[in-house]
Amino acid sequence: MNTVNEPYYDYMMRRSREEDAKMAQDSALNKAKRSIWVTFRKEGIHLYPAAKDDPALATGGWDDVSFLGVAHRHIFHFKVQIQVTHNDRDIEFIQFKRWLERLYAEVDSSTAVLQLDHKSCEMIADELYLQINAKYPSRFVVIDVAEDGENGCQIVYP
Repeated sequence: MNTVNEPYYDYMMRRSREEDAKMAQDSALNKAKRSIWVTFRKEGIHLYPAAKDDPALATGGWDDVSFLGVAHRHIFHFKVQIQVTHNDRDIEFIQFKRWLERLYAEVDSSTAVLQLDHKSCEMIADELYLQINAKYPSRFVVIDVAEDGENGCQIVYP
């Protein structure tokens, strides 16, 4: 646009639009909800004890899942999202991921802070959230836990 001969009124309107656009952009950046996420995996054994005997589960038909009542192995896939308050490593995600992995680390079966045991994906997520909230209180958290990356849960903790 040729601004050399721009009439004063047009100049003021153009500058007003430019300032409005800049203010809208700044407002969007200031109001943005920020979070980071990490993923990790953990091998675990679990079972669903009720599946052996509950008639709704041990149906004998196409929908029979009584086999879930026997201990079986999974690779549990985790995705954990947590609120951050600024862009410059409020929570450094590699450190966050390593801390989460250590919660399940075990030298023997009694040393891990958290155990997968025979819990459902939802139970695992809730237990993990309690640890995260103790370290990072009052933050928005989303936890996904999946068996073998195939079926799982997502729980949003506002």
